[in-house]
Amino acid sequence: MTKKNITSVSMIAALMLASVSTSALAQTEISWWHAMGGVNGERINKMATDFNATQSEYKIMPVYKGNYTETMTAAIAAFRAKQQPHIVQVFEVGTATMMAAEGAVYPIEDMMKDTGEPFDKSIFIPGVISYYQASDGKLLSMPFNSSTPVLWYNKDALDKAGVENVPTTWDEMDAAAKKLVDSGMECGYSFGWQSWVMLENYSTWHNQPIGTKENGFGGLDTELTFNSDALKNRIAKIAAAQEDSSFVYGGRRGDSLPKFTNGECGMWINSSAYYGSMKAQAKFNYGQAMLPLDTDVADKPQNSIIGGATLWVLKGHDQDDYKGVAQFMNYLATPEVQAWWHQETGYVPITTAATELSKEQGFYEANPGTDTAAKQLSLNPPTANSKGLRFGNFVQIRDVINEELEAIWAGDKTASEGLDTAVERGNKLLRKFEKAND
Repeated sequence: MTKKNITSVSMIAALMLASVSTSALAQTEISWWHAMGGVNGERINKMATDFNATQSEYKIMPVYKGNYTETMTAAIAAFRAKQQPHIVQVFEVGTATMMAAEGAVYPIEDMMKDTGEPFDKSIFIPGVISYYQASDGKLLSMPFNSSTPVLWYNKDALDKAGVENVPTTWDEMDAAAKKLVDSGMECGYSFGWQSWVMLENYSTWHNQPIGTKENGFGGLDTELTFNSDALKNRIAKIAAAQEDSSFVYGGRRGDSLPKFTNGECGMWINSSAYYGSMKAQAKFNYGQAMLPLDTDVADKPQNSIIGGATLWVLKGHDQDDYKGVAQFMNYLATPEVQAWWHQETGYVPITTAATELSKEQGFYEANPGTDTAAKQLSLNPPTANSKGLRFGNFVQIRDVINEELEAIWAGDKTASEGLDTAVERGNKLLRKFEKAND
């Protein structure tokens, strides 16, 4: 090759590198803070990577920031320091806190309109978006991962114990738990996220109020009222069930998962979103069923409510950035992405199209029971008692509830004393939130 040719090749290579470099520099980075660790964190990364591959203008940058509480706290602190991400994943009980953060939140419906991106909120399941709408119906955050608690059961263990049918009532739960222990199991049942499962969803499932003002949807001057005779009686029975290990407490969040997947407990009440963990960890035949009904309280179940989180957009970035945010939000809501996410994780498909696609793909036929969560959420039209909750400072209130329930499980307080104290302490936090946001 001549010197002239070598020079030409070098110039072409330099121009190509310059072009690649310029293209990379031109790509706008969109930061996404989330609370998904482990396998779900890997799935988050895949969604970001897949979106990035569809276009070259924007690059989604997911960052794990710890659990839900840690992620929300980090985002609020970052906004104050003017170092906020574009997108932050916030769990459902942080909704009131985010709504009160005036000037920080860019409502998703406003952002979509401002960027000119198409947006049809009617594609979302009503039971999901109603939790995240303002009083005027405006959607504040983007539905993403929604779940609801279900009854997970070890079919092999129930068969061995002689339990012919999966429990549908609490009386049947108690009877099955005793049989499981008698058959050699270390415990009959356990549960996780106990405030969400045994207080919030127990109440909505039985059409009982958690607080006044439609569980907080009607105003900041709401008060907690969950210390009802119905809940006191149920919590007292669960505490008593510890005597023969029919019930064993295993922690506030998902800490008790191993008790079920390792075969210690035959039943476990917790999120439908543990489906991925079940597939990976359980070495027995398992299934999921609807929550048990307390027939002393109601003749039939009402509906359960969601857990999980939505994606909130924060203000303070260049307006051009939000075009990329909007495109990414629309990508996440596509039937293909939502069906994949639902089938991999157990989170509820947040759109009707994702549910239909999952049916067409044969997912429910091949995996019986995986539609339980969706059925629970839409079992009946929500009432004022069962459409969800919107209490200020509820992250802290859940901590209070956890403390008082743990005092009950430890035998330090009766169910009546613990729930009364939880309401009293919780109402003080509500008044504090109301005063700060008048």
